[in-house]
Amino acid sequence: MNNNIESHLSEDRYFSPPAAFSQHARISSMEQYRELHAESINSPETFWAREAEELSWMEPWDKVLEWNAPDAQWFVNAKTNMSYNCLDRHLTSHRRNKAALIWEAESGETETITYAQLHAKVCQFANGLTDLGVQKGDRVLLYMPMIPKAIIAMLACTRIGAVHSIVFGGFSAEAIADRLEDSQAKVIITADGSWRRGKMISLKENVDAALEIYQNIEKVIVCRRTFQPIEMQAGRDMYWADANAGQSTKHDALPLDAEDPMFILYTSGSTGKPKGILHTTGGYMVGTYSTCKYIFDMNDQDVYWCTADIGWITGHSYITYGPLLNGVTQVIYEGAPNFPDFGRFWNIIEKHRVSIFYTAPTAIRAFIKAGDHLPNAHDLSSLRLLGTVGEPINPEAWMWYHQVIGGGRCPIVDTWWQTETGAVMLAPMPGATDIKPGTATMPFFGIDAAILDEDGKECAPNEGGRLVIRKPWPSMLRGIYGDPQRYRDTYWSDYDSYYTAGDGARRDEDGNFWIVGRLDDVLNVSGHRLGTAEIESSLVAHDAVAEAAVVGKPHDIKGQAVVAFAILKSDYTANEELEQALKKHVASTIGALARPDDIYLVPALPKTRSGKIMRRLLKEILATGSVSGNTTTLEDESTVQHLIDTVQHKTNAA
Repeated sequence: MNNNIESHLSEDRYFSPPAAFSQHARISSMEQYRELHAESINSPETFWAREAEELSWMEPWDKVLEWNAPDAQWFVNAKTNMSYNCLDRHLTSHRRNKAALIWEAESGETETITYAQLHAKVCQFANGLTDLGVQKGDRVLLYMPMIPKAIIAMLACTRIGAVHSIVFGGFSAEAIADRLEDSQAKVIITADGSWRRGKMISLKENVDAALEIYQNIEKVIVCRRTFQPIEMQAGRDMYWADANAGQSTKHDALPLDAEDPMFILYTSGSTGKPKGILHTTGGYMVGTYSTCKYIFDMNDQDVYWCTADIGWITGHSYITYGPLLNGVTQVIYEGAPNFPDFGRFWNIIEKHRVSIFYTAPTAIRAFIKAGDHLPNAHDLSSLRLLGTVGEPINPEAWMWYHQVIGGGRCPIVDTWWQTETGAVMLAPMPGATDIKPGTATMPFFGIDAAILDEDGKECAPNEGGRLVIRKPWPSMLRGIYGDPQRYRDTYWSDYDSYYTAGDGARRDEDGNFWIVGRLDDVLNVSGHRLGTAEIESSLVAHDAVAEAAVVGKPHDIKGQAVVAFAILKSDYTANEELEQALKKHVASTIGALARPDDIYLVPALPKTRSGKIMRRLLKEILATGSVSGNTTTLEDESTVQHLIDTVQHKTNAA
């Protein structure tokens, strides 16, 4: 049996950076990229010291890197502070009165906060936290909507050395309690509620329910957003305004060791117990600063918008920290992409003259389904660079993004990275890289990426295998909080001293990296290991399909059968003839072995509010005809019942 992941899709289209973009880009040619990448691999201490010197340090490092696999220390014994570098560092320049944040509420109201104003608000809240007894090393849990106070809270924690742990605002009380228990948090910062598609979502109520399970919280700080009725427990709960009352807007940032813990962010694990990914201060700071600078080619004139939520790593690295370290103006948006309709994002870009736009492929496919007339009704000429994050982007969605949103003039940086990596690992250099649609292209500086087979040998071109990183990088995770053995077993046990990403990948004949899916999403069909991402990409390449999700189902003969769920574009109708045409399309573009046994044409897929498709729910519905466990993180819980009914109907009809 072949143990390597097979890859059958090919892509031959190439798009070179526009000459006008390359002329002013930080990295303007592949020769420049290759030279710097070689230096970053062969002399990482020299390369990363030069990058770090662009930031502020209260005490210098004795050594750039101390590496004893799998444990790394970057900028050994140096002292710095993330909040200082995001804010104070800019106050002696023209950036002092420059907009740091442009916040847009779902209702349409806006607020602009300059770097000087943001600094004052962060200092004030840092003083408030200090007066409540929050000290360096204490864990503070945030459960907040996408409002400026969320970013203020993060920066205040890093200013005083408190370790923040953010729980996405769509998670349940049980999920909050699990994370409180694991982190042993001391304080919670939350809001009364949030707005989503014009409706109030309760947040404080979920916190109260979580604190019936975990009762060791000293303080709950509540900011007012929806002004809905909430319960406030005397002695424990207080309003944000009261925490700030009488506090000075000046605060000296605490010098922190480069390896002092900065935040814990929980990510799902195969055992069901969330993994608390631990990131530290100095290396993470340098990694997010450098990736923003080079991959997004950030400069002082940019208005940058990342559509993620602060509850995910993208919101940490590419909303709160990386952009502020680079001193840009950024947009943050509170609500849903389709409120009041799917033209909302294009309206925001036009209104605020966004120049760099970073979003998820799943959102792009939803925009495709909604129709070109919505972006075409807006002036998107301010855009100069587009980005994608969260999953591989299929080539046809890439083409739509490039042509309809970017007007054919904007490079697209398709970024591959993880909660664990802290910062982008694979991405094109927008002023230098010739891009094939759908590929994450080349490793970032300092990233020694490879694709290995089961025996640890490097795979040949277009041979699928395991994606690994062979050398340490500054923003890498420093462990799983409280569980060093799980850290070693999960990420470092497959190959000696190599980080295993958990993704399958291939490298084409030109050296481009293609992510073919999570290793746990690989299907074993008649002895062939197929990545689900390629089958999904094949389906979306058909004119009728806007989005697809592929999972496996046990099969007596094949081992696993390929099952696809597909959302059709608005001008197509579900019928048996179209199902057969889609099966034939997959067989012709990938091979007969990838032909789906079943295709379910559905109006929606089970997604979290961040846009992630919950494929495990699809597997469970196919296996049991039902879904057990918590579904409160879904954007629309009614989707689950509709899928159950669809699968049951087809089963009965057969």
